[in-house]
This record gives sequence, C-alpha cells and structure tokens, in this order.
Amino acid sequence: MGSTTAVSTKKVGSNLTEGPILKTLLIFAGPIVLTNIIQQLYSMVDLMVIGQFAGSNGTVGVSSGGEIADMVTPIATAFSSAGQIYIAQLFGAQMTEKIKKGVGTLLTMMLCMSLVFMCITILLCVPILHLLNCPAEAMSQAKSYMIISAVGMPFIFGYNAVCGILRGMGESKRPLIFIIIAAVINIVLDIIFVVVFRMAAAGTAIATVLAQCGSFTAAFYFMYKRREQFDFDLKRSYFKIDKNAFGIIVRQGLPQATRSMFVRFSLLWVNSHINSYGLVASATNSIGNKLQKFLEVFSSGVSAASGAMVGQNLGAKKPDRAAKTVWCTFGCTCVCAAILTILSLSIPEQLFRVFTKDSEVLAMGALYMRIIIFHFIWSAVVGAFQSMVTGSGYASMNFMIGILDGVVCKVGFSYLFATVMGMGLFGYFHAIAWSRALPGLICFIFFISGKWRKRKLLSEQ
Repeated sequence: MGSTTAVSTKKVGSNLTEGPILKTLLIFAGPIVLTNIIQQLYSMVDLMVIGQFAGSNGTVGVSSGGEIADMVTPIATAFSSAGQIYIAQLFGAQMTEKIKKGVGTLLTMMLCMSLVFMCITILLCVPILHLLNCPAEAMSQAKSYMIISAVGMPFIFGYNAVCGILRGMGESKRPLIFIIIAAVINIVLDIIFVVVFRMAAAGTAIATVLAQCGSFTAAFYFMYKRREQFDFDLKRSYFKIDKNAFGIIVRQGLPQATRSMFVRFSLLWVNSHINSYGLVASATNSIGNKLQKFLEVFSSGVSAASGAMVGQNLGAKKPDRAAKTVWCTFGCTCVCAAILTILSLSIPEQLFRVFTKDSEVLAMGALYMRIIIFHFIWSAVVGAFQSMVTGSGYASMNFMIGILDGVVCKVGFSYLFATVMGMGLFGYFHAIAWSRALPGLICFIFFISGKWRKRKLLSEQ
C-alpha cells in the first residue's frame, strides 16, 4: 500500500488535506472538468455536424451505428485502469522487470480484445442494428458508421492501454494533450468529409477513426520516447502475456468491465424501444442523451475530484474534513443542477438547435428537456454523496450503485412508466430522468449513517 500512495501523490501533485475546502476542491476539479468537456465535445462533434448537414437520418445513423463503440470503450477503460493500478504499484516498488512484463501483458491483451470486438462487430453489424430497432430510413448510414467505427477499435484499446501505463508511472498531463489532439483532428476532418465532400455518416466515422489513430500515435510515440524507464522495445518478444500480470489485471478490471456492459446493455434495451417509435423519437433521444452528458460535465468532474479529496482526508484521519468536503460538493452540484434546470425550462429548443434543424425533433426535444431536469436534480445528490462511497473505498457498494442506476432503475422504471402507467415514448424519457433517484437516496443514507468513519482504508486495500 505504501508504494501505491507514493505514486498517487506524485501523480496528483496536490495535498488535499489542508487549506480552504471549497477552494481546494474547485482548483483540483478544474483539470478534471476540462478533460470531461473535451471528451464530451469530441463525442458531440459528430452529432452536431451530421445533424446540421445530413438531417435526422444522419443523426440516427451515427447514434445507432456508434452504439457498439460506446459499449466497448468503457471495457477498454476498465482494463486500462486495472493495468494502471498494477503498474503504479510496481513503479512505486521499483520492480523494473515486472513493470516490463506488466506493460507487455496489458498491450498484448488489449490488442487481442480489440481485434475480437472488431471482427464480431463487422460480422454481426446488420443483426445488431435490427436488434436496436434502427429505423429503416437510417439503416444504410448506421451500417456504414458501425463498420468503419469497428476498424478504429484497436486505436481505442491501444490509446487507453498506453494512457493507463503512463498514468501508472506518474504521467498525468500528457493524456489531456492526446485528447486535445484527437478533438482537433476530429473537428477538422468532420468539416472536410461531411460538409465539403458530403459523405454523411461514413465521413463522420472516418474522421473519428483517424482522430483515434492520431491520439493513439501521439500517446504511443511519447511512451516510446520514455521506453528506457521500463525497457520497452518494439520486438515481438516483448508483446507476450505474463500469467501473473494477466491474472491481476483481469481480477481488477473484470468487475468494472462487467458493470459497464450491464449498464450499456440496459441502455441498448431502452434505446431500442425508443427507436421503435420512429425517426423523430430516435433523433430526439440521441441528441438528448448527448446534451444531458455534456451539461453534467461540471457535476461529474467535481464528484470525481471530491472522491479523491475524501480519500486523502480519510487516509489522513480527518473524517470531519471529509464530511465537509461532501457537503461542499453537494452545494456545487446543486448550483449546477439549478442552472441546468433554468436553461432546460427557458431555452430547450435552442439547446437542441445546435444539433438539428428538424422542426419535429425541436418540438419533441423541448418536452424531453423539461423531463430530464429530474436527472440533473438526482445527479446532484448522487454526485455529492457517492464521493464518500468512492473515497472510503467501498468498491462493492460502488458496483451495486452502478448496477442499480444503470440497469435496474432504467429498465424497471421504463416498464413502470411506459407500460404500466401507459405513458408510451415519454415514459422512457421519464425513466431516464428518474433512474438516479434510488441510488441517490442510498448514497445519502450511507453518508448520514456514518459507517464510512469506521472504514479502515489502509488495512483493507
């Protein structure tokens, strides 16, 4: 545990146990929020450009065609995070030979996984789109987008693997630069392929894949320049799987990957039912999901920062400061939720107009935004009080909350609102909006119970 702490301190570069709580929290959260904004803009550019220049068919094509890529990316993140933790511990202990085996194992297994997902996606492209109830008008564009995106999966897995390795060795700034590189490439190529050459969804997919290739290339080049730190070499003998390293990475990454897949499958289930209501409903849901994620970047960033700050303070045996950090976080997320509610009620069509010119989608989008305000409110609760769950090290409870939020409530509430209460399409929108209510209450009860004060962090991790 000692080596992990040493590496984490070097990586974060901030002592979060001293100074004014709110100021410390906001300063620490700044880079995280910035990274979230860039990541969300990166994913939104495709939908913005395609919606303005290829209409609702293109919007639904990109959204439906990108469902599998959206599912495998969290899997790549899960295993790269597991590799990051393992390599961080080895780096802190200066176990150079094991670092070499860990890096080789992570790169090899991520490459193999990406190739498997790529082949499955290309071969089963059409059946997958039928399962998603992709509207017939958007099927051609969705198929093109899904196949081309699948080709980019090795870059997604490779980028996440390299960034996991770099973060594990204490390099936290470069991954942000690599994301900026990808965003710039994607925006420029989207304009060229979609606006100039009118390639619709296929052009957007090509731009995305080339952007992923660019970020991976930059990350890999940087890692190669630092290769002497872990004896890295571009030889086939380096890319092999060490049994011990493989076991550790799988045990660390599998629970998170499993949760991500369950959550993604539930989203696919909800989206497929919404898609069955036609092109306008599908386009509204696609745009609404992107807007909701982007508008919540501040809350999610502050929540992530709060989890780290709570962890440091509990580790420093300052539980009262940890509790005050949670209340400060709650204040920040509530302010954010209030601002988002005002925007959603006052200018809903203007928010949707960034992505589409379709009058029917704009009208339905206004209704969607008035419903989704409840998601903003409950996200404020979850974002604040779950930071105590995360910071106190309750991984099993975090897993349960993730499943409850992403699977049980979304599917259960969808059935309740859409079928039992007969609300139809808008029942699914309400299900999304209220899916965080129960997780929020559980996180709040856990916080006020004070059980986290008895958590023996250093002896249990």
